[in-house]
Amino acid sequence: LRKYSKATHSASFVEVEIDAELKTITVTRAVTAVAAGKIINPKTARSQILGSMVWGISKALHEETHIDANLGKYMNSNLGEYHIPTHADIQELDVIFADEKDDVINELGVKGVGEIGLVGMPAAIANAIYHATGKRINNLPIHFDELLEQ
Repeated sequence: LRKYSKATHSASFVEVEIDAELKTITVTRAVTAVAAGKIINPKTARSQILGSMVWGISKALHEETHIDANLGKYMNSNLGEYHIPTHADIQELDVIFADEKDDVINELGVKGVGEIGLVGMPAAIANAIYHATGKRINNLPIHFDELLEQ
């Protein structure tokens, strides 16, 4: 097994809307394609991927931990100050499972789907913002103000 990859692979694709008047960045459509061997329970696997896609959108545009440089303590230590997306922040999401037969990995040919939907989402969002604005952002979360600075 050492010469074979056990990894699940994915690719994320995102469309964004930049509203200059409201100063918002919205992911209007996101698609994640996953190659995870044989999918035993498509409904559960799809739900797992959708959840991790939402987490990726959250990491890219909402979640931010503030730490006091002198004290080393979290400054936003509750959910009132730690922003996550609401239902209104999540638009159209889709998951595609690539047909993949892998008899080497295990007897069933299955791989994990866990949090694979998160992996490419922040980068896909940053790339979509770049294509929409010409501004390359290299840190997370992405704030609208950063689009004005560059």
